[in-house]
Amino acid sequence: MAKLERHLTGDFDELLDYLHRGILNGSASASYEDGSDYCRSDGLRCAVRVYERYSVMGGNRVSLNLTLVEDGGRLFLSAITSGGSQAVLFKINTLGEGAFLDCVAELLDQWEG
Repeated sequence: MAKLERHLTGDFDELLDYLHRGILNGSASASYEDGSDYCRSDGLRCAVRVYERYSVMGGNRVSLNLTLVEDGGRLFLSAITSGGSQAVLFKINTLGEGAFLDCVAELLDQWEG
């Protein structure tokens, strides 16, 4: 498992769409699995998105969970990858998880730059 968290600025919907398109365009095997949205009357918003892609390095599928929260105009993103290990009792060969998370980090760097 690998994790990336960032405080960001910008429009919630634009960032969510930007990340969605970037993740799907970043890999031929990337797929959108499902998502959930929550909005409170005071403006707090939360979106959860789950993606998968095939990891050539690991020979398996890796998942990515994105959680984007907006509270009072402030944005917070948590991205967590999982899978990518072929061991039964402990994790080895987690290169696919790191590579999937690197895709998100690059997208966020471009968003902030």
